[in-house]
Amino acid sequence: MSSLLAEFVNFTETLNRETIDYAICGGWAMAIHGLPRATVDIDLLILTEDLNEVWNIAQNLGYDVEGLPLHFHNGAIEIRRISKIDKESKRLFTLDFLLVTEPLEEVWKNRELIEWEDGKTWTVSREGLIRLKTISGREQDLLDIKKLREVENES
Repeated sequence: MSSLLAEFVNFTETLNRETIDYAICGGWAMAIHGLPRATVDIDLLILTEDLNEVWNIAQNLGYDVEGLPLHFHNGAIEIRRISKIDKESKRLFTLDFLLVTEPLEEVWKNRELIEWEDGKTWTVSREGLIRLKTISGREQDLLDIKKLREVENES
């Protein structure tokens, strides 16, 4: 039976092996930056020109439930979603690909290669994560920003 962590590690290792640029964002980035919280999906920032290749990799790993393209905040955030249902556990796993749009270019440029217990992964910087969450502005994002700033002030 697969877990969200196993899916995360498998997908990012595959992207690393295929030398595809990406940056983890969302709940996983919070955890990598030392602020773990519950999350139900895997969010990755990717270049628009890499979308087809990343999509094909996801499909080769069993992701076959395609979501409709999502657009938020006047196109500042564009998401392509693909999911799979684990055959054994019947659990849903979702990948959200956030495309690098003009408002996100600085977030992309400042991503970091971070080593953690399960390997190396490209991740948006702490400031990049704050920028993404500021654009999004959802309640959970505002709580995350507060935690990120608290940790920043403690340093």
